[in-house]
Amino acid sequence: MPVAHSGCSMTKYLENAWSEIEQVVARALAEDVGAGDVTTEALVPADLEASASILAKRDGVLAGMDVVKEVFRQVDPSLRVKALVKDGARVKKGQVVGKVRGRVASILKGERVALNFLQRMSGIAAETARYVEAVAGTKAVITDTRKTAPGLRVLDKYAVQVGGGRNHRMNLADGVLIKDNHLVALRSRSMTLEDAVRKARERVPRGLKVEVEVGSIEELEEALSAGADSIMLDNMKLEEMRRAVRLVRGRALVEASGGITLDNVRSVAETGVDLISVGALTHSTTALDISLELEL
Repeated sequence: MPVAHSGCSMTKYLENAWSEIEQVVARALAEDVGAGDVTTEALVPADLEASASILAKRDGVLAGMDVVKEVFRQVDPSLRVKALVKDGARVKKGQVVGKVRGRVASILKGERVALNFLQRMSGIAAETARYVEAVAGTKAVITDTRKTAPGLRVLDKYAVQVGGGRNHRMNLADGVLIKDNHLVALRSRSMTLEDAVRKARERVPRGLKVEVEVGSIEELEEALSAGADSIMLDNMKLEEMRRAVRLVRGRALVEASGGITLDNVRSVAETGVDLISVGALTHSTTALDISLELEL
């Protein structure tokens, strides 16, 4: 199963986003701990120390160990967290992927938040790797979308990278994507698709690419005539996709989107598209089952 960052736990992407990740972790802890862990505070001696193992309970791809370290650091800086497996590595059921040592009360306070991040991110990485493996040998690249969990986009998109995928737009400022509703609004003012592309180029920062979503060959031809840098084929059938690729002939990047599953992604890739965007990587992924077990 190919992965993007095997052997690399902290990519440049993660470093650049670290201040945002610290805030995400702080909000998650505030949400989960509330006014305090009343159960642990009532029952566990404050000076009791132990180790804990972080254990994979299913095969998959690991992502998020640096986030786990940040969770425990914010809970209690004296806790010692060691990653035994790096982000991007394949893990097996029963494998210990990390260790935590220190005050039991602190470990228990951070346990759920740390696992929530690690399970979600690893699930996204594993699912992305499955899609990447499915299109191996074609030129198609698997990308994500903006269909991420609100507030967790920086982590969701990092996990896609770990799984071997590529990030599409991080946010609305990252590029122009003219979609059907934009055109509905513009056509109410008698503007054509060509007008929309020209207006976008005049008004957005220099260097930003202009992508146009199309649902038919006729719209594709209009987008090509307008000079779009990239064309998104929205929910097209395979034969339409093949025809679209032939018509484009390398004049623009071609992206397939809508209705992509593991069952059909190989067939989509074989049409010759350059990119395949898959919302399911982040909007409906299955978390990788991971647990934390105390060892006294």
